Amino acid sequence: MISVVSDYAPCIALRRAVFIEEQGIAEPDEIDDLDDQAIHLLAVIDGRPVGTARLLVEGDLGKIGRICVLPEQRGTGLGAALVRAGMDHLRQIPSVTRAKLGAQEHAIGFYAKLGFAPVGPFYDDAGIPHQDMVRQLDF
Repeated sequence: MISVVSDYAPCIALRRAVFIEEQGIAEPDEIDDLDDQAIHLLAVIDGRPVGTARLLVEGDLGKIGRICVLPEQRGTGLGAALVRAGMDHLRQIPSVTRAKLGAQEHAIGFYAKLGFAPVGPFYDDAGIPHQDMVRQLDF
């Protein structure tokens, strides 16, 4: 089950496990001051947090970021479900018409299957090649 949470401590714990411990991203690059203004999604299976995503709104653009899933849940469709839940939530905000995310290079194909298209050049984010991807939030 995926839901919006106000207590985002479990989301930070998941991001710490995946991004900091598994991928080696420095904590200051992962945990930032945007968490307090973000909308946090949390996926829970059998009472255990297993995935998260963070939403930020800037004008007509909804940013879906910090998407992570624990290793044992990868390949189950949970990552796609988190992205879809993020888009569903953003569609409820009248000013938001587009979704954007920064895709790690290896995940570009995954996001393309969800309707996102690459825009702009590759860039380095915490030592990992990324490319921005966008899509319209069709209703």
